[in-house]
Amino acid sequence: MEDAEFEDILDDWFIESLKTYKDLHVYQLEHPTQVLEWTSGKSVCVAGYSQSKNEILELRLPLKLLADENKSLCAERDFKVSHGGFTDGPVRCLTHIPGTRCAVTNDGLSSDLQVWDLGGEESDVIRRTGSIKGKRSASERGSRIAARPSSAPQVLHGAQISDVQLTELASGETLYKLETDSADPLSSLQFVSDTVFLAGCCNGSVYVADTRTSAPPQLSHSPSSDESVIWWTDAAAGPHPSSRRVIRVSSSGQAVVSDLRNLGGAGCQAQLDVQTPGRCSQVKVSWAPTLDDCISVSGFSGVVQIYNTCLWGAEPQEARPLFEHRGHAVSSQQTDDSVPTVVTSHIWHPERPRTLLSAASDGSVHVWDWVDPDRQGGSPTP
Repeated sequence: MEDAEFEDILDDWFIESLKTYKDLHVYQLEHPTQVLEWTSGKSVCVAGYSQSKNEILELRLPLKLLADENKSLCAERDFKVSHGGFTDGPVRCLTHIPGTRCAVTNDGLSSDLQVWDLGGEESDVIRRTGSIKGKRSASERGSRIAARPSSAPQVLHGAQISDVQLTELASGETLYKLETDSADPLSSLQFVSDTVFLAGCCNGSVYVADTRTSAPPQLSHSPSSDESVIWWTDAAAGPHPSSRRVIRVSSSGQAVVSDLRNLGGAGCQAQLDVQTPGRCSQVKVSWAPTLDDCISVSGFSGVVQIYNTCLWGAEPQEARPLFEHRGHAVSSQQTDDSVPTVVTSHIWHPERPRTLLSAASDGSVHVWDWVDPDRQGGSPTP
C-alpha cells in the first residue's frame, strides 16, 4: 500500500471515529501480547509471548477515560506502566486472583503454572514467587486457568479435560479433580458460580461440573460433526437463571447459543460475518458483562466485532455485527509481503458497559468506548 493511500484510509477512519466512539486511546507495546487481564477497574496486566525473555506489565488506564465529568480538564490521555517484571519464556495465559496482588500464568509449552506477585505501593516490581506442577510436561496448547471467585486463593487448571484440577495456591494442595477419561484438549475454563465451572473443549464439547462433588460432569456434545474446526466457549452467568447462557464459536465462524441449564436444548445460532474463516488459531468470544445479549468476537482478523444475539434465530442465518472496532487493522500499514495484523486478545471492562480493551499482533493496545449505532443520532450514553 502506498503511503498516500494509507494516510487517506487513516484520515477517513479518524473522522468516522469521532462519531462512532465516545472514547478511544492507544498504546504501543515493545512486543505484542496475547493476554489482557483486569487487576482492577483501572489497571490491566499484559505480557509478551516470544520464546525468550518477555516483559510482564501492569498498565494503568488513561485518567481521561476514567473521568466521568469534565473530561476536557483531564490532560492525562496515556497508559502508564505502574508495575513490571520479566518472564523467562512466553505467557500464553494469565489470570489475576481476585482480592489479591497475585497472578498465575502458563507458557503454552507445558501444563505447569507460574505464580507472580504483582507488587504494591512499596514496590513496582512484578516477581515470580512460585509454581504449580501440571500433569503434562509438554502440551500443544498449554493450560487453561480459572480463579475461584470467592475463597482463599485457588485456581482451576488443566490442558486436557481429564487434567482439570483445583489447586490451593498457598499450599499447592489439590482440592478437586475432574472425573473423566476424555483426553480432549481445552479451549476455555471458567467458574460460573463459586463452585460450579464450565470447561469448553476444542472439539466443541462442553462439560459442567461442581467442585463440591466427585460426581461425573454434565456433558454437552459439539454442535457440529465437522472434526476439522476448533471451538471456543464463554458463559454468561448472570443473577437470573434466564441470563445464564453459553456461546460456542467455531473457526469457521459458526456461533451457537445454549441455555446453561440445558446445553443440549435448542437455542439460537448464526454464521458470523468473519473475514478469514478457518485460518484463525486463537479466537476469543466474550459475553458483555453489563449489556444484555451482546457478545464480542476477535481472532479472525484485525477487527473486534460486537453482535446482538437477540436478533438470531433457531435456524442458522448470516449475522451482521452491531459494531466493529477496525482500529488495529486500519492503523497498521500493510505491504504485499507483510503478515496481516490480527487481534490477539480483547476484554470487556467489568463495569463500563461499552468499554473494551484489545491488543493486536503489531503490539498495539486500544481501549475504546463504542457508541451504539442506534443512538448515533443523539447524544451517546452508556
